[in-house]
This record gives sequence, C-alpha cells and structure tokens, in this order.
Amino acid sequence: MEKTHHDLQRGLLPRHVQFIALAGMIGTGIFKGSSDTLNMAGPSVVIAYLIGGLLLFIVMAALGEMATVFPHLNVQHLINKAFGFQLSFIVGWLYWFNWIIVIIVEIVAAGSFLQYWFPSVPLWLLSILCASVVIGINLFQVKYYGELEFWFAGIKIITLIAFIILGALILLGIFPSSASFSNYTEHGGFFPQGIGGMLSALLVVMFSYGGAELIGVAVTETKDSQRVIPKIIKGTVWRVILFYVLPILIICGVIPWNQVSTEESPFVQVFSLTGLPGAADIMNFVLLTAVLSAANSGIYATSRTLFTLSQNGEAPKVFIKTTKKGIPLNGIFLTTLCILFGVFLSYLTPHLILSYLMAIPGFTVLLLWISICSAQLKLRKQYTDEPGFRVKWYPYTTIFAIIALSFIFIAFIFNKQNIIGTTVCLVTVAVFILLSFIVKQKKSAKK
Repeated sequence: MEKTHHDLQRGLLPRHVQFIALAGMIGTGIFKGSSDTLNMAGPSVVIAYLIGGLLLFIVMAALGEMATVFPHLNVQHLINKAFGFQLSFIVGWLYWFNWIIVIIVEIVAAGSFLQYWFPSVPLWLLSILCASVVIGINLFQVKYYGELEFWFAGIKIITLIAFIILGALILLGIFPSSASFSNYTEHGGFFPQGIGGMLSALLVVMFSYGGAELIGVAVTETKDSQRVIPKIIKGTVWRVILFYVLPILIICGVIPWNQVSTEESPFVQVFSLTGLPGAADIMNFVLLTAVLSAANSGIYATSRTLFTLSQNGEAPKVFIKTTKKGIPLNGIFLTTLCILFGVFLSYLTPHLILSYLMAIPGFTVLLLWISICSAQLKLRKQYTDEPGFRVKWYPYTTIFAIIALSFIFIAFIFNKQNIIGTTVCLVTVAVFILLSFIVKQKKSAKK
C-alpha cells in the first residue's frame, strides 16, 4: 500500500523567500495597475503608495516579530492561535480566494501582453497557454520552484532599475522628449482629482502591495526561519517602496498623467519614448515574465493555504496530502480549475474582466493585514521568550495600522465606483462566515 504524505519540505533558502514575496508584489499592480491609479489620482498617487508602504512596514514588522517567537507557525496558524477556529477559517479561505483572483488577473494580464505580438489570437487562448506554464512550474520540488522564482523576480527587479535609470535620463533631457518636471503640477495640479482621488487609488495600491505576507506563508518551508525571516522582512519592505514610488514619479514626469494609456502599460509607453530599437518589445517581454512570476507565487500561496486549512481542520483532508517531494498536488489541481473558470470569464468580457477583478484582492488584503496586526496585539501577552525582533513603539504603531487599514476598508465599501467588487466581496465574506458556523457545528458533533 502506497504511503500517504502529509509534509511540506524546508527547501526554501532566504533569497528564495525574499524573492517569492517580491514576485507576489511586483506584478500587474505596478506594471498595469499603475495606469489605473494615475488616472484616479494623478501625480498625488505617489502619496498613496507612500501611505500604503508605511502600513506595509508595520504589518510586516508585526509578522516578523511573531515569526521569531513562533518559528514553526505560518500566518494562518498564528491567526488560529490568537482567535481560534472560526476567524482562522474565514480569514484563511478569504486569503485563498484573494490569491485565486490575483492569479486570474495576472494570467489574463499575461495573455494581454502576448497580444502585443499576436493581436489576432484570442485573449482566452493566450491566457490558457500562460496558465499551463506557471502550473507546470509549481509541480517542481519546492527548492527548484524557489530557484525559478528567484530568477523570475530578478528579471523584474533589473528591469525596474533600468526603467528608473532610463526614465531619469529622459527627464534630464538626454533623450529628446516632451518630458518635464512641470508635468507634476500642470494638468490640474499635483492633486487633479482632489484628496478623494488619491484615497480612492489607495485600494489598488493595497492590491499592489498584497503579496508581502507570502513570507508568512512560506515560513514553514524556510530553513532557519527564526533567524532569517526578520532580515528578509526589513529588506523586502524598503525595496518594494523603492520599486513602486520611483517608477511612478518617473512616469508622472515623462508623460502627463492624463495622457497615460489605459490600454497598454505606462512602462511600455516610457520605453517607447527613448527611441531605442526594440525597447518596447523588450519591456513587453519583461512585463510578461513579471505577471507570470506573480501568478507563479499565487499558485504557491493557494496550494499552501489549502494545506494549512486542511491541517487545522478548516478544509477537506484531501488537501493535506502531498507527493513524496512535498508538493500539495490536490491544492494545485483545485487552483487550476479556478484559473480555467477565470479565463472563461475573460472570454465573456475580455475588456472588463481586469478592472472588475482588481478591486477584490485589495479588499481581502486589507482584512488579512488587519488580522495580522490584531493577532500580534493578542499574542504579545503569550510570548514565553523575549523576541530578538520587536515592533517599535508598540502598541501604538500596531493600533495605528489597524485603524488606518479599517478606514481604507470602510471607504472602499462606501465607494460607488467599487459597487461590483464590494458586492462580490461582501457576499463572499457572508458565505465564509456561514460555512464557518456549519463546519464548527460538525466538528462539535464529532467530539
């Protein structure tokens, strides 16, 4: 009789974990979503990215502190330890749902980037091709997956650095263009859509930064996690802020915010202005690898989230099974079915699917980040050892993050522009709350 496996493998090195988190964050949110945020807020969107970056730092610091005290617990385990079965069930399934949406967004975006070269091929067919690639990568042993993701993310980071350098040269007049520092204040001023426009852009910004918490998901597959996770968190946060804020500043200076195309990435637009042969094609290729990388991280996140839910008795036991190499195959299979459904939606509404879906992950990321900060507040009293890594100015910083994230969450719900995303999210939360009561009753009946 074949032995059933229920274990993940600690095959991820520190550089793998750091780049997996970066890969989850640097994807559609910056490369394609930046056109949406610029149209919402104009140059003031930079402030939205800085506010989001500050909140990201506090959330990641709270996660890093808990990781040093409870090195064998990932994000879901921590929420379960702090608040028990029901909240852990709701947040865990919401996080899984969040990443399913993110994967669909990234896969459809990858298909749209391929259409740059193959405009006559339907979006759904190109999206399925992209999905096949990232699903195949996730069938590798975790250390090989980590290595592939390391190089995937490396391409994105090198490109962003090249973009920052080229953009600075355009702004300084090295390349002839209409770029001007006056673009920051002309065309309606720095706040062309008012403070409200900047705040409405915050939700897409939160979607963009979502993925940082993947460090907390990967902790159970990381070697020497107690020592390396705090270092990784410190390095990841400032790099992400750098790779978001500087490129957005450059785009605003090179192209007037009201001339940023919603059809193609503003990054491709800027590279086209350099006049360098093949620059736009190279950038489009990089964008393709970037969103595939983010989808790759998403499949990792969904399969591991299902594994942990199953461990905690919050998902069917079928998802706790792994291959000999520690791959949760059933979780990957379910994710594949969801991707196919998402691609079908893109077939029905090829021009609307991205804008409809991109607001939803922002909603779930907010709930997860609030849960992480709340868990730190609750678990701090239970520490048996003094953590080597601590959140500064505790508890005020953590409380500030919870209040700020809650404010953004409420603003999202009451924003008329997000009516579709709000409806889908609230219905989903209601379903998971109902399911949590049903599953809890069944568990109690078995005892």
